[in-house]
Amino acid sequence: MDRSVAPTMFSQYPDVLGVDDLCAMLGGISSKLAYRLLREKKIQSIRIGREYKIAKVDVIAYVTQNKPAPAE
Repeated sequence: MDRSVAPTMFSQYPDVLGVDDLCAMLGGISSKLAYRLLREKKIQSIRIGREYKIAKVDVIAYVTQNKPAPAE
C-alpha cells in the first residue's frame, strides 16, 4: 500500500475509535476477531474500564504494515 495515502485513509472516522469502528474499518470483521487483535497487541490500544480505545493512527499502521500473502 502506498504510504502517501495514509493521511487520508479513514478520514470519515474519529481520531479515537471503539471496537465497532475498528470492525467497520477492517472490512466488517467480527467483534470476536477485533477483540483478539487487540488482546494479542497486534493493534495498539488502551482499556478504559471495560472498553477498548484505539487511535486511528494505530489502525492505519496495522493496515499498512501487513503485507498480502504472496501469490502462488
